[in-house]
Amino acid sequence: MTDRATATFEWTPQPQAAAVVAGLLEKASGDCPFLTDFSVALAAQTGTRLIDWVDHFHLPSGTKLRDQLAEVGFTAERAGQREIWRHDRGMFPAIVLSDGLTVQRLAIKVESVADFLVAQGLGDEVPIHGDPLSPLRTARVANGESSEVWAIERHGAVGFDPTAIDAEEAAAVIRHAEACWRRRRRFVDPADGFAHARGLMRAAIDDLGVNRTCELFFAAERRYWQRRNRAGRVQLARQDALGLGWANHDHHTFRSSRRWFAELIASLELLGFFCRERFYAGEEAGWGAQVLEQSATGILVFADVDMQPEEVVGDFAHEGLPSNDEVGTIGLWCALHGEAFLEAGLHHLECQFDYQSARDQLAAEAVESMPPFTDFDFLKQAFTQGEIWPVRPERLEAALSDGLIDAAEVEKFRREGALGSHLEILERNDGYKGFNQTGISKIILQTDPRRQRAAKSH
Repeated sequence: MTDRATATFEWTPQPQAAAVVAGLLEKASGDCPFLTDFSVALAAQTGTRLIDWVDHFHLPSGTKLRDQLAEVGFTAERAGQREIWRHDRGMFPAIVLSDGLTVQRLAIKVESVADFLVAQGLGDEVPIHGDPLSPLRTARVANGESSEVWAIERHGAVGFDPTAIDAEEAAAVIRHAEACWRRRRRFVDPADGFAHARGLMRAAIDDLGVNRTCELFFAAERRYWQRRNRAGRVQLARQDALGLGWANHDHHTFRSSRRWFAELIASLELLGFFCRERFYAGEEAGWGAQVLEQSATGILVFADVDMQPEEVVGDFAHEGLPSNDEVGTIGLWCALHGEAFLEAGLHHLECQFDYQSARDQLAAEAVESMPPFTDFDFLKQAFTQGEIWPVRPERLEAALSDGLIDAAEVEKFRREGALGSHLEILERNDGYKGFNQTGISKIILQTDPRRQRAAKSH
């Protein structure tokens, strides 16, 4: 565990692989008018791009394509009559090659195939493959001369074939989804909160396995977050109008106090996450993060915590961090609102967009963005203006007693509330899989409740 947690990940853009994938998308779109129209609707109604919704391509086998994929960094694994090609160094759809297949298929990822069919005006005209509540469901939504477009919903499934589900397992899905959503989050001692959450996780894992439990847990986390974030509600409504849900999520960010950081990591590892790169925003920012990935579900987590330069060298994710008398941006946020894993909820959800279109369209909905903190050709990032949350009196009193804030700040937060959550707008190009290690320092300081005012929550 420690070796993997402290490994170095150096992500770089993969323009050659991106060009191959873009060619496949162009060919599919040229043969199927549905894809062309859908791409236009995505851009106009959601500020997103078609490529960011592609789950996989399924194509006839061919030596030329195999050679192309291998040349640009894809590697294959055999699964029956299929070859599954994936790119470990870039963020790309899977490419499935099958012997005997006569058409090319493109699968669009959605949270609910049924919702997608209704939104696209197809209703019950199109059969759904896979039982309701099963881990994987698909539906063919359009045909071209030599191509097909499918919708696919995944709930921790890594394959490509719809699956059956019996009545007992279906009931367990409903029961554990409700348990994740109703999870008690407010505890006097956070240790009890982490123990309670892990108890719910273990019960779900016993019935459903790790991957399905992870999906249920994070669906509940997004739902809890968007209740307190207007930007998230606005954008989700825009995406739901096309039947998509949050299937374009990129990463979920939990803020943690130093005291409870190792407990957060342990809880995420129970859900099948592994520690990927460590992140340090710079000495002036005073914070760092552990990036975690759950490969089967495609869920990424940013776990943020106050830290010093020398602490990033060790395995801080598992060894823990001692409490400090002073707090930085992350620690103060947790003191005022609670642990993100517990009472506060996610600090932000980040999804993949057409960066400028999304910012412009959200601005038209009275959702303004903060200045961008990344503006590279291969990566663009910006937060929406933060929500202001009320702060419970007992938290203010505790923060004052611990010397984390002064009396004037107590009165300010009591009167005005404190900066809470954001939606993050991100655009990735050339399959870039990493994050900006330098430009984020300034923007994180601007999310410190002591420094910024934002519009009141809606």
